[in-house]
Amino acid sequence: MNLRDLEYLVAVADELHFGRAAERCNASQPALSGQLRKLEDNLGVKLFERTKRHVRITEVGAEIAEIAQDILKKVGLMREVALSNADPLSGSFTLGAPPTIGPYIAPLLLKSAKHYMPNLRLELVEDLTQNLEQQLSDGDLDAALLATHPTHMTLAEIALYDEPFWVALPRDHSMADEDALDASAINPSELLLLADGHCLRDQIYEACKIKTSSAKGDKGPKTQRTSLSTILTLVGSGMGVTLVPATSLSGSWVTDGGVVVRPERSGTAGRKVWLVHRKAYHRMPLVEKLADVIVASMPNTVTPTRR
Repeated sequence: MNLRDLEYLVAVADELHFGRAAERCNASQPALSGQLRKLEDNLGVKLFERTKRHVRITEVGAEIAEIAQDILKKVGLMREVALSNADPLSGSFTLGAPPTIGPYIAPLLLKSAKHYMPNLRLELVEDLTQNLEQQLSDGDLDAALLATHPTHMTLAEIALYDEPFWVALPRDHSMADEDALDASAINPSELLLLADGHCLRDQIYEACKIKTSSAKGDKGPKTQRTSLSTILTLVGSGMGVTLVPATSLSGSWVTDGGVVVRPERSGTAGRKVWLVHRKAYHRMPLVEKLADVIVASMPNTVTPTRR
């Protein structure tokens, strides 16, 4: 039994098709099939049920394939650790971000990372903050960009930048002619918000100095299951008002979505963004370098807090 046998096993378990599995593993179908028969003889169990039309994985085969996948994952981790020791800015790195951060900084970050860390394979993952924290704590992410302090005791953060919120409102809104707006002057019944679980929702409530019970309720469009881009479309249609992070101002909605944006006058509406990592993470030189690259990539609408 060798690692190649385990790769064949996992590929067939995923594809349930010997031809596709062989193509995925860059092997011939007879070679792959023959190796799996040898593996079955070695283990003394039937891994797959084969017919001319179908391939089905047996119950014990599914259990063994799951173990094989874990082994391959750990072998990959071994290689990453060895590679990072030789060159800390190389290898793969999975970075999480909530959907109110990721889409706006990804184009800037990926371009800068490619320039400053050409041997790094950066993968971005979007999810809600609480899910990202859990994935980070479980080791499924290497780091995450978050706009809240981490709650898990195993996590630590690096302060990156302060980001102000801007007010987004329809072009024909009564306040659209003002040069700047105070968030607390927004009528709560006009406010369009993301669902519970988005930290931006709570930060907007705080900026507008309103209680959650004062928000739209049943009067306006339901936005609980939408994205920020959908909410901005509703703003452009005259359905309400919202606050947006400064990094989102480069989007096309600013110029062609029927929306106008105004700076928030009080200066208190905004959020802090951190790069969060596990305290015991073994590639801290890379995390520190990534923090520097992120800050250097940011537009002048945010204020760096990392020096």
